[in-house]
Amino acid sequence: MPQPRLVPEPTHLQCLPGTFTFTDSTALKVSPGAEGAAGLLRTLLGPATGLPLPARADGSVVLALDRALTGLGEEGYGLTVGAEGVLLRAARPQGLLAGVQTLRQLLPVEALRAEPVAGVAWSVPCAQITDTPRFPWRGSMLDVARRFRPVSYLRRYVDLLALHKLNVLHLHLTDDQGWRMPVAALPRLTEVGGLPHGGAYTRTELTGLVAYAAERGVTVVPEIEMPGHVRAALAAYPELGNHPGRTYDVWDRWGVCDTILGVHDGALDFCRTVLDEVMDVFPSSYVHIGGEECPTTEWHDSPAARRRAAEEGLPGPAALHGWFMERIGRHLLEAGRLPLSWTENGADLPPYFTVMPWRDADHGRTAVRRGHRVVMAPHRTTYLDYPQSTSPAEPPGQAGEVVDLRTVHGNEPAPADWSPEEAAQVLGSQVQLWTEYVPTTAHAEYLTFPRLCALAEVVWTGRHDWPGFQERLRHHRTRLDTLGVPRRLPPAPAPLLTPAP
Repeated sequence: MPQPRLVPEPTHLQCLPGTFTFTDSTALKVSPGAEGAAGLLRTLLGPATGLPLPARADGSVVLALDRALTGLGEEGYGLTVGAEGVLLRAARPQGLLAGVQTLRQLLPVEALRAEPVAGVAWSVPCAQITDTPRFPWRGSMLDVARRFRPVSYLRRYVDLLALHKLNVLHLHLTDDQGWRMPVAALPRLTEVGGLPHGGAYTRTELTGLVAYAAERGVTVVPEIEMPGHVRAALAAYPELGNHPGRTYDVWDRWGVCDTILGVHDGALDFCRTVLDEVMDVFPSSYVHIGGEECPTTEWHDSPAARRRAAEEGLPGPAALHGWFMERIGRHLLEAGRLPLSWTENGADLPPYFTVMPWRDADHGRTAVRRGHRVVMAPHRTTYLDYPQSTSPAEPPGQAGEVVDLRTVHGNEPAPADWSPEEAAQVLGSQVQLWTEYVPTTAHAEYLTFPRLCALAEVVWTGRHDWPGFQERLRHHRTRLDTLGVPRRLPPAPAPLLTPAP
């Protein structure tokens, strides 16, 4: 058989002669702690192959959790495929889940189908693989605030992330144009703020998504925007703003709205109430609180905000942003969580914040030198709402940039000229799919792939082997085809909202 063409590329791959074939009699030998990986393997292979893969003490496919394999870390694995059997080992359950995805890619592409396939030999090439990720944070941000996506689609998105060994789904749940997260004590957030562009999730849907993702090795990290990007919340509860007696509509334009939260006690209590519910639903260590693109004009114009700044000994209303983020960040810390925020360079955030520098890659180094841990998200290499090419056939996207496949592949979260101490503060990287210009799920997948494959390569392997990646991607594209990921868009996308002037 030819060299296996895997995406992302494994750390070490040695081809061996022969193949192993899964048949109706193939059984799994499952060590204590490996039950989740065994269940995932059955779930993923069952629809196409119909193989039962029962557990038996003499099973030829061995899934072994061995905590002595410390060199594999939290997510690494070893996979040996011989003609008589398969051995998948890891030190932690997450590593076994990653190994299952590799085994899935080694099978014929028909194994990815959602319906029974007849006449296929379910063979995998013999090989020895040792595989460990370069970064612990390998993610994708999906904006469901501006364009609501049903939870059924979020599950599909999780499956696509897991296939590529990405382990973070960052859900952008609230913005000026919509509020998708239910909060029991504040029902108008979804009754009013969730109406435009789709709807809102139920708590049951979100807790189910978290569990579904965890079974596949993916953590769902929630984002609740504050103190800016809150027009949908103010439409529901206008008293949270800076103009008593004013009413608001959920914003129906794109861009940055200049209405922001007030800094009075009621607004801070609102944020704590929301975040307490968020932490109840999402067990992620990290909670994202937005933080960027917060015009402070309203605070300068508000007597109450100016008074708050004076009471807190701040030099002026603009400094209320850092004061606000400190208050909310402390609330998360006291609850045992880690605050996460967008930033340019971390200048107005406490050093205990983990930050996502988005404006420029050099800002990541500045943030690291300020003491922050960083997840690199520079827009020129990770924003998938930018067009993929200059072709006239390319659908409308954010203006000003083209982010093509090679550009994403060239993303370097920890450049070689950084010191080892600086590089150690980089958790990883992720792509972002803002959805102003993404009206359908087909459009979302068209923009995501194959650029997400390039990001997966960067954060797992990190070799930047462009010719090798292109060769492996040619075959991997057939996997995406089998999964129904579109290569092009249908001819008539839904109409877009009017961009902000």
